[in-house]
Amino acid sequence: MGVVVLGIESTAHTFGAGVFDSSGGRILANERSVFSPPAGRGMIPRDCADHHSAECGAVLGRVFSKVKPGEIGAVAYSRGPGLGPVLRVGLACARSLSGSLGRPLVGVNHAVAHIEVGKWATKARDPVVLYVSGGNTQVIALSSGRYRVFGETLDIPIGNALDVLARNLGLPFPGGPRIEELASRGAKLIDLPYVVKGMDLSYSGLLTHCTRLAKTEKLEDVCFSFQEHCFAMLAEVTERAVAHTGKSEVMAVGGVAANRRLAQMLRTMCEERGAEFTVVPLEYAGDNGAMIAVTGALMAARPEKPEDATVDQRFRVDEQDVFW
Repeated sequence: MGVVVLGIESTAHTFGAGVFDSSGGRILANERSVFSPPAGRGMIPRDCADHHSAECGAVLGRVFSKVKPGEIGAVAYSRGPGLGPVLRVGLACARSLSGSLGRPLVGVNHAVAHIEVGKWATKARDPVVLYVSGGNTQVIALSSGRYRVFGETLDIPIGNALDVLARNLGLPFPGGPRIEELASRGAKLIDLPYVVKGMDLSYSGLLTHCTRLAKTEKLEDVCFSFQEHCFAMLAEVTERAVAHTGKSEVMAVGGVAANRRLAQMLRTMCEERGAEFTVVPLEYAGDNGAMIAVTGALMAARPEKPEDATVDQRFRVDEQDVFW
């Protein structure tokens, strides 16, 4: 039996609300508001939380201009992982909606939501997942009822590395698109640290090295070299996971999945291995409420009591039972 789910996303800089109708397999609404820190300043959790508190009413207003509140059958929210103050804004909003509408509440793992909306959008069945975003960098695959992590960053995620490099270079937030634009004009491949340790990766030393190089090299070449090394590392560990699991699909999800050069590298790797490559559509690559709604619909059979609902800043993808 289908259900219409309202999803609330609030883990980092984005407050999103989306509605998914599982009976028709359609996303009915997907609205968001993104916090942008002042130039030269990173994301401060309290600033993000204040932004989300101020914007949640307007975002929900746009959603309810498309979907009547009475149509909602369940409310889902991002339980984690994420920034504590920001997660609590989303929980408070979802708990209030659940109570006022008299609908069940469902807590969703943010990383699982990226995977499930990707599978919904691309029709991938059982892929090796490369999850790349501002807060996460992991190679994941489903095994024995859970999404298992085959490799991940040992320090900072790739999305955060792109944002910090951009800030160090005086570029505006978000940094990923700016780095990609400059990299497309780069011509010189500078030799940089390449840190792959088994199935895990490290980006902090590479980031520091490139920040120093920017004083003597062209920015286009620094950005080009940074992307080439970072993405080659990701392609290598993803290929190793494909070989280990024997799966025939690779799917890229998360905000950095929107990078065209990364997608090109992964597609080439998959072609050489005879695997199918898919990437989540741009609309669902970054954080959004629709992905929480899609996953909430899968989990709706096991709601939680609003008074027992909580958040978990360190809620790992492999801690969620995949019972659907």
